[in-house]
Amino acid sequence: MVKKQHETETARHFIFRLFFITLGAGLAAGAIELFLVPNSIIDGGIIGIGLILNIMTGIPFGILILILNLPFLFAGYKHIGKNFFISSSIAIVLLAIIEATIKGMDPITTEPLLATVFGGLMLGIGVGLVIRNGGALDGTEILGILLTRRIPYSVGEFVMFFNIFIFSWAGFVLGWEQAMFSILTYYIASKAIDAVIQGLDDTKAILLVSDKSEELAETINERLGRSVTKLHGRGGYANVETDVIYVVITRLELSKLKEIIRTTDPDAFTTVMDTQETYGSKFKSAIH
Repeated sequence: MVKKQHETETARHFIFRLFFITLGAGLAAGAIELFLVPNSIIDGGIIGIGLILNIMTGIPFGILILILNLPFLFAGYKHIGKNFFISSSIAIVLLAIIEATIKGMDPITTEPLLATVFGGLMLGIGVGLVIRNGGALDGTEILGILLTRRIPYSVGEFVMFFNIFIFSWAGFVLGWEQAMFSILTYYIASKAIDAVIQGLDDTKAILLVSDKSEELAETINERLGRSVTKLHGRGGYANVETDVIYVVITRLELSKLKEIIRTTDPDAFTTVMDTQETYGSKFKSAIH
């Protein structure tokens, strides 16, 4: 009985992921056909190469994106896993099908700057949804992961070098003005991808070192409704044992926390760190 329940939950989770992968592929296809292609603007990575080859040869973008991503899909299957391979394959096939379906529709705008901003944003959200749900629409980062094991560069550096080549190529094929619009599109899309992958919860993690840690902890709990975690520490200079307070708050609560620290112990050593995502029912319930 337990096994069947687990299988049902797994199937439900897969359907949930499939929905967002489909949505992501649809948004990416819409960005390409309704914003970027009509204005001769491209993105970076394999999608960018596909768009340039489509303009140069007339071969449908959907076919190109399938062919270009095949080697990276199999590399991903070998080095990242079966689920990644399946999710990515579904996403890329859906991208090709949806792009072919909406091809020929009137563009939403023929103003290059508007196409750059909204096309990049729409593309980034689409790609981010696919990545967040276990797949990929672009094999560039897979190639980067594999090659950086053998070359002295990070994945980010490899992707940057790869895209310098693509945008330089775009400059010769599309013109340098379109290449500059394309670089801006890539930048906007990358920021949108980060926002989708990392989540929109703007939270801060705080570390407090204070001689009044007990009083600070009680005040934070009373005035902010946040429970704190006490970490046992020892000063490196004075070699004195002390409690370190760890607490996660929202951005809007930061100014109130600073006021608590100022009135309770202005000499407290405080570190404020950005967090990408915060999980846990206790934190969510404290917000609501």
